[in-house]
Amino acid sequence: MRVLAVTNIYPTTRFPTLGTFVEQQVVGLKRSGLDVDVMLVDRFESGMRSYFTMGAELRRRIEQFCPDVVHAMYGGVLAERVTRIVVDRPTVVSFCGSDLLGEYLSGLLRRVSSEYGILASHIAARRAVGIVVKSRNLEEALPATISRSKVRIIPNGIDLERFRPLDLVDCRNKLGWDPNRFHVLFPTNAGGDPRKRLYLAQAAVDKANRSGLNAELHQLRGVPHGDVSIWLNASDVVLLTSLHEGSPNIIKEALACDLPVVSVDVGDVRERIDGIAGCHIALPDPEDLRIKLSLVAANKGRIAGRTKMRSLSLEQTALHLGSFYREVVESHQRLGLASGTMINPSILVDFCLSILTRRKHFSGHGMRR
Repeated sequence: MRVLAVTNIYPTTRFPTLGTFVEQQVVGLKRSGLDVDVMLVDRFESGMRSYFTMGAELRRRIEQFCPDVVHAMYGGVLAERVTRIVVDRPTVVSFCGSDLLGEYLSGLLRRVSSEYGILASHIAARRAVGIVVKSRNLEEALPATISRSKVRIIPNGIDLERFRPLDLVDCRNKLGWDPNRFHVLFPTNAGGDPRKRLYLAQAAVDKANRSGLNAELHQLRGVPHGDVSIWLNASDVVLLTSLHEGSPNIIKEALACDLPVVSVDVGDVRERIDGIAGCHIALPDPEDLRIKLSLVAANKGRIAGRTKMRSLSLEQTALHLGSFYREVVESHQRLGLASGTMINPSILVDFCLSILTRRKHFSGHGMRR
C-alpha cells in the first residue's frame, strides 16, 4: 500500500526538533512494509501562505506517487486544504491536540488564528474518509455529528530501542548535572508555549525546595530527539503541567525509560500511568504538585513502566494504522466516496457550540494566572 503523508510539522535542517513524533510515525509505517512518501508544507519557513500555494505540489505528488491513501498528519488549515484538494482517493486526518482543542494563552491574534484552525479541523473531519485521534479527549472534542464509525484512537508510537533505561550516573555525567540534586524534567518546546504552564511547574519546584527537597527544574527544549533518552534517564521525574494535551509522547517515552511521572490530569496521561506504582496525577496547584514530587523523591528509584509501553511501540502503532488504511480504502471503494467541497451549515453550529463548551471548561482550569 502507498501512503502520501502530508504534514506541516517535520524535522528540517533549520528546525531539527520539530515534529519528531510525525517523523517517528513515518519510520514505523515504513518498517511495517508500507510505501510512504512525505510532503512537508513548511509553514515555519513560508508562513500561512504555504497552505494556499500547496495545491499544485500536492497534485504533482499524487500524480507521480499514486497513493492509495492521503494522510494529513495534523488538523487545522492543513487538513482542510488536503481534504478540499484530494477528491479522487480516500483521505485520513490525524488530530493531535491544539488542532481540535485550541489555544487560550497566546494572545488575541493567536486565539483568533486558533479558532479559525478549529473550524478548519471540523470541516476536514467531515470530508475525511477516516479520522485518527491520539486520545479519548480528542475524540470527544470532535463535533457530535461526526460519525464515530470512521474514527480510531491510535496514539503515536515510540521507539523502544531508543527509549530504554540507561545508567543514571552516566547520563548525569554527560549533561553535567549535580548528582546530589533532585532533577525534575519539564517538557516544553522551542517557542516556550504558554499552554505548557511553566509558571505552574516552577512554582511547584520552588515550594518543594522550601520544604527541603533540593530540586532543580530542567526545561527539555530544543534537544535533539536522539538525546532525549539521555535527559530522561538523567532525571528523577517528568513533570507535566499542560493546560491541554492529546497523547504526549514525552510521557510514553519516560515510562519506557522506567522514569516516574507527575502530571496534571490532561490528555491520556491518566490512562498511560494507570496501575504503575510511583507515578501520580496531581491537581493544577503548586502545593499538590509539590506533594506528588515529594512522594517520588521519597521512593528514590525507578518504576516498572516499560512493559506497559510495549503495546505502543512504533511497530504496533504502524500495524493499527495499516489496518485502518485498509478499512478506509475498502470503505471508499464500496461506497464510491469522494471528498466533498461544500461546507455543511451544521459545521458552523457545531463550531459555535464547541467554542462555548471549551470556554466553560478552561475557565475553571487556570486560564488566568
